[in-house]
This record gives sequence, C-alpha cells and structure tokens, in this order.
Amino acid sequence: MTTTAPASAPLSEAVVRSAPKVLLHDHLDGGLRPETIVEIAAERGYSRLPTSDADSLGAWFRAAADSGSLERYLTTFAHTVAVMQTVDDLYRVAFECAQDLAADGVVYAEIRFAPELHTEQGLALPAIVEAVLAGFAAGSAAAQKAGSSIVVRTLLTAMRHAARSREIAELAVTYRDRGVVGFDIAGAEAGFPPTRHLDAFEYLRRENMHFTIHAGEGFGLPSIWEALQWCGADRLGHGVRIIDDIEVDGDQVRLGRLASYVRDKRIPLEMCPTSNIQTGAAPSIAQHPIGLLTRLRFRVTVNTDNRLMSGTSMTKEFVQLSEAFGYGLTDMQWFAVNSMKSAFLPFDERLELINGLIKPTYARLTAPH
Repeated sequence: MTTTAPASAPLSEAVVRSAPKVLLHDHLDGGLRPETIVEIAAERGYSRLPTSDADSLGAWFRAAADSGSLERYLTTFAHTVAVMQTVDDLYRVAFECAQDLAADGVVYAEIRFAPELHTEQGLALPAIVEAVLAGFAAGSAAAQKAGSSIVVRTLLTAMRHAARSREIAELAVTYRDRGVVGFDIAGAEAGFPPTRHLDAFEYLRRENMHFTIHAGEGFGLPSIWEALQWCGADRLGHGVRIIDDIEVDGDQVRLGRLASYVRDKRIPLEMCPTSNIQTGAAPSIAQHPIGLLTRLRFRVTVNTDNRLMSGTSMTKEFVQLSEAFGYGLTDMQWFAVNSMKSAFLPFDERLELINGLIKPTYARLTAPH
C-alpha cells in the first residue's frame, strides 16, 4: 500500500468516481441539494434563507462553514433542518441522498440524522424515521434502475446537548430490522461529554445494538477516552485528535496508551478530511492526521460528513487525498474494505459486498489494459 511516495499522477475524478466507495459518516441534513432547499422553502413559506438562488446558496453554506469553529459550522444546519419538517420533505431529501451517493460511486452508505430535530411541525418520531427509510429505499431502487447499485442504512442520532438520547436509542432498537443499524450522538463536544448519555449507551449494549460517538473532533483525548472506556463506542466519529497521543520525532513514532489501544482494538476512525479542516480539527489536507494514521495502520475510513457545507463528495475527498499523499486505486480499495469491515451491517452482508463487488471491481480497474 502506498503511504509516503507520491504516485506518478493523482487519480482523476473519473477514475475515482468509477471505483466503489463505502461511506460511514454522512449527515442527512448536511447533504441537501441547494435547489431542493430553495424549492421546499418556497413551498413551506420559509423566508429566512440568505438567498433564493441555488448556486449562491450553495456557496453561502460553504463559506459559512469554513470558519475554523465547530460551533459556527453547526449553525448552518438551522436552514436545512427547517425544510425537513414534513413527511414529504423528509422522503424527498432521503430519496435524493441515495441517488446522489449512488451517482458518486458509493456502494454502501450509513446515513445519520437526528429525529428530534424534525418535530417542529408536530411529526411523531416514528413517522419521521419511516419517511426517511422509505425515501432511502425508493432512492436506492431508482438508482438501481439507472445502473448504479447502492445499499443505504441509517443511524439515528441524539443531540448531545439535549436530554432525549434514551428515547432515540429505544427508537433505533425499534427500527433495527427495518433499515436502522445503529445509534450516534452529535453536536458540540465541549461541555457536553458523552458520559451525559450513559443511560442510552447502557441500554444499547443490553440490546446488542451498535453505536458510534462523535469524539475527538472539537475536543481532545478525554472525549475519545470517555467514548470508548465509559460508553463502549464501536466506532469514533472523526477521532482526529487521537493524533495528540502520538509523538513523532524524525523517523521515530511513539504511541501513547490510548492511541495504542485504538489501533490494537481496530477501532474505526470515521475521518472526514474536508470537514475536519473547516472545523479547525486539521490545518490542511496535506497536514491532516489521516496520512500518519494510515501509515501506522489504524482502522482509518474516509467520509464526507456534510456534503453541502463542505462542498464535497466521496470522489472529491479521494481526489484530494490522492493529490496530497499519492494514494492510488490499491489504497482506495484498502479504505473501502476498512469501511466495509467497520459497517454496522450484518457480517455476511458485509462479506458479500467485499468479495462480490468491491474486490472484483478494483481488480478490473487495476488490471493491465
């Protein structure tokens, strides 16, 4: 696997788009099409958008998110959540999400959203979840008919500054056999440690339910430690700050106890390079910890986080990584398999995607022509 020496040339967008990709960390309310926001806002009488021009609105979201502050980044979601308050609108957003990801070459995706944010017009939590699941199913079916295969599953998110995590955890378990494969907590880390939601995590563990926790993005090692050792997270959302427990002195690298634990236990890191730069968790793509962590063989995965706010896609993320670190198709396969191994999908279904789709496709792409 290439980890240091640049490839002869960075991968092109066309090549990257054609390669199968796996996405584990993507927020539904962070990936809307700008034109959809404009259309729904007009239909629902929402007048607070900064502009009604779709192109200008997309640029506004990217500029507003590019602040270096997680808290400022999160304020942009007020507008997307505002147009996701009816069954029809939730269905549409989920439908388009599945289509957009499939068109980008994503073959498996776990999309997360917080049901509690979509109750402003009186929707009950089950109706919210069912609308999103129906949208994903229909969008995936439409993509299949168009020639792009994708499997979409859902994570239900609780907001870490609120007090509904146990309720959302129970909702996730209720829908576990209907498309919901896990649970998450999200929102500003500082001042809202994951241990505030121990009741939810203990319940999920009793129910043998998977969960991930946003940790090590806006806050450092204590957040990661609590997520793992107190709460029992299966994966780390971002986990960028694990780099704080690694010392590099020339060619010598020393892992601290927590970093060693994360690597030894193969705990997946849901890394989102562009988003991490926007929120100040990393200075640039070239200086992103993903380079070192990949070289050290942590269980690294590549993700988009919020495609609208970051103006990104899985293809764009990998093109940037290819330019910065020389990653080629062999590396892309390594990341895809990492992600598939770390997915909350049942083992046999993961294996089928790895051996039946991902590896054969990469074999064809890398075969001499």
